[in-house]
Amino acid sequence: MQEKKLTSASGYIFLLIGLASFILAALVIINYASNPLWGILLSFTGIFILKGIIVIYPNEGIAATFFGDYVGTMKETGLRWVNPLYSKTRISLRARNLNGQQLKVNDKMGNPIEIAAVVVWQVSDTAKALFDVDNYANFVQIQSEAAVRFLASSHAYDNMEDEHETVTLRDNTGQINKFLEQELDERLGQAGVRVMEARISHLAYSPEIAGAMLQRQQATAVVSARKQIVEGAVGMVEMALARLAEKGVVQLDEERKAAMVSNLLVVLCGEKSVSPVVNAGTLYN
Repeated sequence: MQEKKLTSASGYIFLLIGLASFILAALVIINYASNPLWGILLSFTGIFILKGIIVIYPNEGIAATFFGDYVGTMKETGLRWVNPLYSKTRISLRARNLNGQQLKVNDKMGNPIEIAAVVVWQVSDTAKALFDVDNYANFVQIQSEAAVRFLASSHAYDNMEDEHETVTLRDNTGQINKFLEQELDERLGQAGVRVMEARISHLAYSPEIAGAMLQRQQATAVVSARKQIVEGAVGMVEMALARLAEKGVVQLDEERKAAMVSNLLVVLCGEKSVSPVVNAGTLYN
């Protein structure tokens, strides 16, 4: 079912016609009290006309049906008039926020995580929203939860277990939000709902594994830092040996070079400051 535009007339004109019908009916009844039939008919005419007057607010639509058949949707704001026999249903076209609750889901690697999302949506097709689903607001809430669960189970929390994982929930927020918007658009399109924005609002490991994962992250950070320190220290040692050989400051055999390299690495890679030992003898004693 697709939305159709329903044209409505200005309500001010019909308001005047309706009031004029009541005034004329009163005059007829007063002047022809013995035969008030025309006055009664004019009164019913005025009631019929006034029943068709409606007020449409900004960002609001009114879907009209005629004996179960969808006629169209009116979106023109102000005082309007349509066929009084139409059944009318108001529907808001304003943007709405859905603050999803925290869900406990297993990610792609099987780790239990907590995740939640915020979705900004609005009705774009009133016919689909009213007639293709039972309750479009409830439909949005349930399908949003299903989309977040699907997203979490399709991606890893991080890439510490799988180095080939290119898109993760923690490190690729922008791409994850785009994936979520696309998934929601596919799910909510059948309800005439357009997703304006979708973002992950909460992401964390579940409490039962949070401590272990924190230790793993700390260990990974220490290893990464140590790797960078060692690479820098090796580069400095290479530079020191090259400069000594270039300047001809001292001639070292292979054994003394190894000792010098060992001492420099201890100094450069150690966590605590070292206490130097001054050799007061010769180089070999």
